[in-house]
Amino acid sequence: MPDVPFAHDAVSGSSDIPRCDDSAVPPAHVAKELDRILSSPHFQASERRQAFLRFIVDETLAGRADSLKGYTIALAVFRRDDSFDPQADPVVRLEARRLRRDLDSYYVDSGRDDPVRITIPKGSYVPHFEWHKMHTADAPSREPALELHDDSTTAAATRANWTTKPGIRRYGPVAAALAAGVVAWIWLAARPPPSPMTPREPAVLVMSFTPLTPGENTRLFAIGMGQELTSNLFRFGGFRLYTSPSNALSAKGDEAPQPGRPLGASYVVRGSVQTSAEEVQVTTTVFNAENDEIVWMRTYARPFDPQSLMNVQRELASEIATVVGQSYGVVRNDIRADPPRNMESYLCVLRAQAYRSTFRRVDFDPAMQCLQQTVQRDPQYSDSWAMLGWLHLDAGRLGYSADGNPQTEYDKALEATSRAIALQPNSPLALKALAAAYHFTGRYADSDRISHLAIDLNPNDPDILAQFGWRLAIRGNFSEGVPMLKRAIERTLHPPAWYLHFIAVDLYLKGEYKQMLDVAETASLRDSGFSQLLIAIANTELGRRDATQTALKGMSRYKALADDPAGFLRRNGAADQVVDTLVAGLRKAQALVAS
Repeated sequence: MPDVPFAHDAVSGSSDIPRCDDSAVPPAHVAKELDRILSSPHFQASERRQAFLRFIVDETLAGRADSLKGYTIALAVFRRDDSFDPQADPVVRLEARRLRRDLDSYYVDSGRDDPVRITIPKGSYVPHFEWHKMHTADAPSREPALELHDDSTTAAATRANWTTKPGIRRYGPVAAALAAGVVAWIWLAARPPPSPMTPREPAVLVMSFTPLTPGENTRLFAIGMGQELTSNLFRFGGFRLYTSPSNALSAKGDEAPQPGRPLGASYVVRGSVQTSAEEVQVTTTVFNAENDEIVWMRTYARPFDPQSLMNVQRELASEIATVVGQSYGVVRNDIRADPPRNMESYLCVLRAQAYRSTFRRVDFDPAMQCLQQTVQRDPQYSDSWAMLGWLHLDAGRLGYSADGNPQTEYDKALEATSRAIALQPNSPLALKALAAAYHFTGRYADSDRISHLAIDLNPNDPDILAQFGWRLAIRGNFSEGVPMLKRAIERTLHPPAWYLHFIAVDLYLKGEYKQMLDVAETASLRDSGFSQLLIAIANTELGRRDATQTALKGMSRYKALADDPAGFLRRNGAADQVVDTLVAGLRKAQALVAS
């Protein structure tokens, strides 16, 4: 699907306004805009992403846009060697995604009045240069050389001077020096309201970690923790991520702004580091920025070994990012305030995710209707297409489809998830949804391939592990699937019921009925007909007739499962071994109750 500019970047098609194509903005204006971006304290890109932006802009202005491929950028910017494989190493794709976010954040904040905009369309590394509609009066109708001299030779000479290596190099060092000298933190206030066509997700601000113990090791560890945590959080979608500069404390020791101060931020992550001869302690707190309420806080302690300090730093940052950023993590669980109107699309996706934690029939229709409206209103919002794909899968496999034809719903799911991937190729949510769509259409090899790619892109996301583990287990591969499910549960604050189901099935196959019952009852706390089936089977093996009868009555409320258990399991991709085992267990339970 072709990409379109951000809604707030769009320029009217009126005949007296320049068109938004690369030729409409002279190179000198592009160079000035690049200088303005790189010197801004509000442009939060890392040094490497600044180099990335500088490289692709310079190459485009030099007439080498056709060479801007992942391989070329990896060698020139990310210091990869000739053996670089863009399929095995997604560094360029990931950093391009982050750079797009950096530019978007800059243009909705301090860069909102810039006369020129530099964007990087999804699916390409070639930047676009366009006049901002608020400044079309400033845009020259022709390039300055032509307007002043009406001489195409002079214009060509002017362009040639810009594209020579000395001319290209002139801007990079100046911007880098200015950026390096700036000590400020990001302010999210005083921004214009975003276009209703652009879903505005909650903003998460990661403050620098504070060293509470004197010493260089502690200071460096604190700096590294903030950087590493930010890097890990970037792999999760669903919120905008902002960072403060590495030096959150001034030379005088003044405190950085307090949690509730950054207007526009939804959540603020703050941390502190203490070290002793024996251990390092990291305390992390997530605040609701509106009221300074502590949403989540935890202290981690690890043995202090200077030789392994970097490994400890990575481990802790990964663990904290998982708790904060995952689908069932701190930020997602705390979204509770009445939303502004410009968050309708995002909140629709949240509503659909909430439905999918329980799969209650009563919640399905409102979620489906909301998503269908969202993809019409915001057709470029990848997450809404991904969630729409999920709900079409549920309509087919859970019997929620109006026409009762699962295959029709699976085809719609594949179409929606493919569109989500086209809009955002590295979106974790879109990849998970596409992997599920492949599973339910019987393309298991493709499903596994996409699942592995999603895990490679974000090994910290337990939901990716749980979905892959569930699919492996239901196809009979318990030896690989169950460990994945257990790892996902260990990393999740409030795991949904389906994380637990096939752990219980595995225990049943092993004859561990008491443990199976414990797991199934834990799952049932989040309401699931399948949990009731498992409880009935476990109680049957334990000889508990009354408890079995109660569970079977609970299961009967879920018609898709109760009316045709074998068909329900097969619609979910269950292997014959799984179907036969569970159906036999159900019949045994029914016989016990009937006796």
